[in-house]
Amino acid sequence: MPRSGKQSHRRGLAKILALMGLLFTPLQVLAQGPYELDLNSEMQLGIPQSAILTIHPDRLFSSSAFGRRVAEGIEAEGAVLTAENRRIEAVLRAEEQTLAERRHSMDPAAFRALADAFDEKVQETRRLQEQKLREINATSETARREFFTVSLPVLQQLMRETGAGAILDQSSVFLSAYAADITDLAISRIDAVLGDGSQLAQDAQQ
Repeated sequence: MPRSGKQSHRRGLAKILALMGLLFTPLQVLAQGPYELDLNSEMQLGIPQSAILTIHPDRLFSSSAFGRRVAEGIEAEGAVLTAENRRIEAVLRAEEQTLAERRHSMDPAAFRALADAFDEKVQETRRLQEQKLREINATSETARREFFTVSLPVLQQLMRETGAGAILDQSSVFLSAYAADITDLAISRIDAVLGDGSQLAQDAQQ
């Protein structure tokens, strides 16, 4: 190869090696150089730097391990209650049918007393079953409040790491060029700290 060709080849190789050295230089060193690249460790970890953060509260709860455990428990309790309601309904329908068949063979006053007693039984049963449903819903709401209470330190830590001054409900933000949604990041952090929350439930029962 002619000398000029070799020199050109070497210069090209030197440029490539220099570029490779730049690419594999630790980011901390680059950040200290004259370019002052904005590549801090938070951005490497996928943590945004924003004065305003947004979050989807419903998805934060429902998509977390804690929320999924609660939802599964509520669904199981609801299924038990539904099956119980169906059994009770079948029994009451059978009693109603029996009472209707006895109507023509009974004294009207006696039948009226039985009918009133049956109606009272139906109303009381309905109140009891509705109370059970309210208790299931209350359990869900209590668990949701507990989740946000125990998740607060995690969210506060994210605010410190991102330099944010506020976390807003995403549904309340009409338009913003600077807000950063941290719902997924918060879910991963909360799952890492709380798991599915079963240990908290056990501690509360002790």
